Amino acid sequence: MLYVKRRILEETRAHLLREHPKEAVGLWAGRREVEAMLPLSNVHERPLVAYRADPLAVLRALKALEAQGLTLLAIYHSHPQSPAWPSETDRKEAYWRVPYVIFGTDGFRAFLLPEGREVGVVVV
Repeated sequence: MLYVKRRILEETRAHLLREHPKEAVGLWAGRREVEAMLPLSNVHERPLVAYRADPLAVLRALKALEAQGLTLLAIYHSHPQSPAWPSETDRKEAYWRVPYVIFGTDGFRAFLLPEGREVGVVVV
């Protein structure tokens, strides 16, 4: 289960709206529940259909989380033109062993990738 504070969910949705129509990407972090979000820039050459976070920005974000005593709990990204379901690219490029939260045209879902097992999300 992934527990996320309502405030973080609202901040994430605001980030997605700012980036629309591009795919947005960011990190969720916390101790036991998601209590912080770190938006990242989508540097993919085709940001309307895919995402790639700048690797140096990811490293800086992870160091900042660690300095605050937080742990990476999930990676989020959006599918502005499709449902919240992992694409083949999402599965192929899943390197982290944390849930991937996908915000799509039908809401949001979390998955362990590449296998595609859905993870429950509870808003607290």
